Amino acid sequence: MRVLTLFLMIAPFMGCESQSEEAKAIEESLGVPRKESFFEQVSPPTVSKKTSTAQTLPPESSVEEETETPVRSLDEMLLFFPSRYPEGNWEPDDLHYEDVWFESADGTKLHGWYCPVEKPVAVMLFAHGNGGHLAHRAELLKFLQTELQVSVMMFDYRGYGRSKGVPTVKGILQDARAAANILAEKADVLPEELVLIGRSLGGAVMIDLAAELQPSGLIVECTFPSLKEVASIHYRKLSWLVPAGKLNSAERLAEYQGPFLQSHGTLDRIIPYDLGQKLYEAANEPKQFVSIPEGNHNTPQSVEYYEALNKFLASLRE
Repeated sequence: MRVLTLFLMIAPFMGCESQSEEAKAIEESLGVPRKESFFEQVSPPTVSKKTSTAQTLPPESSVEEETETPVRSLDEMLLFFPSRYPEGNWEPDDLHYEDVWFESADGTKLHGWYCPVEKPVAVMLFAHGNGGHLAHRAELLKFLQTELQVSVMMFDYRGYGRSKGVPTVKGILQDARAAANILAEKADVLPEELVLIGRSLGGAVMIDLAAELQPSGLIVECTFPSLKEVASIHYRKLSWLVPAGKLNSAERLAEYQGPFLQSHGTLDRIIPYDLGQKLYEAANEPKQFVSIPEGNHNTPQSVEYYEALNKFLASLRE
């Protein structure tokens, strides 16, 4: 309990620092009224001067510039808010990790941090939100690794952090599949033995992967039932542009047949609480929903949530 209480002091780790100039220009030109921005806030950590023993440069092939820029839909221009390397702290203190370089199905070069432990309770793949990059989540990775005894890998979608390319919905879903394969290889487990966890947009990414992979467990935090429903809140005049089947998490979640844990803040204004409940209704048993009282989209998870997560992970080993 003491460790969990201390962890609540950690700043939120999912999201980005500011809206892209591209998205701002689109909204202004179309006269879109601003309500609550559809992205999370990240507090960038103080840059450490500690020298990391992890690999600091990608293989030569992965520093090549992309030769083609994919065509992105308007809703995708308003969805992704990446931060790029070298912004942020890429040599975090007291985090045991190794750089992992791998390729998505279309050849896009991707980057992740693999944080192993001996005799892990679970091997977990973590998909973060739609802003920032994995270096902003170093404290979260350290907590999962040291306090929950989880071997965890977090990866950056294309266009985020040190990953190459430009983010699209199709692309980031491919990236998640590639990340699952490389993590299974690194941890010497089968892909279906992984536990998938995602926050906000990352929850939608992991739900889509779970429908295909059928992993041993699935965990989502403050995630939406469909992208279109969130767009109707924040970009009402543009929501008609979002296809109903695009990141339709409720539909995909119904295809997953394993254990499911979900959390959501009761005062979330980015993805309202009732949307979280709607997503939960689509899940099959066994499932559990943890409310974060007075929690908004960026509120750290509660002690009760981490107690539930501990029990959830333990149950997967029974």
